[in-house]
Amino acid sequence: MKLSVALAVLASAAAEAHYTFPSIANTADWQYVRTTTNFQSNGPVTDVNSAQIRCYERNPGTPAPGIYNVTAGTTINYNAKASISHPGPMAFYIAKVPAGQTAATWDGSGAVWTKIYQEMPNFGTSLTWSSNGMPSMPVTIPRCLQNGDYLLRAEHIALHSAGSAGGAQFYISCAQLSVSGGSGTWNPRNKVSFPGAYRATDPGILINIYYPVPTSYTPAGPPVETC
Repeated sequence: MKLSVALAVLASAAAEAHYTFPSIANTADWQYVRTTTNFQSNGPVTDVNSAQIRCYERNPGTPAPGIYNVTAGTTINYNAKASISHPGPMAFYIAKVPAGQTAATWDGSGAVWTKIYQEMPNFGTSLTWSSNGMPSMPVTIPRCLQNGDYLLRAEHIALHSAGSAGGAQFYISCAQLSVSGGSGTWNPRNKVSFPGAYRATDPGILINIYYPVPTSYTPAGPPVETC
């Protein structure tokens, strides 16, 4: 009996150390963000070659109830629940929904994703990230986007166990957006697909952040695109 109680406590503690990204701005959980596989367990994706690395959808093909209206150039918060509990970089990607589909019907497949934000670490006696402990992260929707529907992908890579291949933990979700007011000049040069953008051995994914303390960091994936 004591053993089972102890195991339950450990499992609960492990779940509390993990997190989800269930909402944007001041909206309800999973209203504009597609429900992720970890919506109850809070567990991460660890296989970069899995289809789950794209949006981590619990039921692929099942959209969020709504599409969030946002003006290009606006900064919105992407919210973590309860907070970002592990050290590692935050990144945001965006993908334009093709003609004839909507943010609620498109699966985000293909080389369509552009990185619009990449968090870099603070260097010193240890490697730290400002996102650690944050309940939300701001992301600016590029002012030069074409008007229309988009998927916005939030990704946090937890690196506390990333010293061996498969040890990095990916916390991911995708929000459904309708963008207006953009200048229409968006022409990104480095589009990637998920899966496909990462390898388990990429230096930003396979890394010991504790010892020896790194003096540089190479983010996974493409460079950030700006207007």
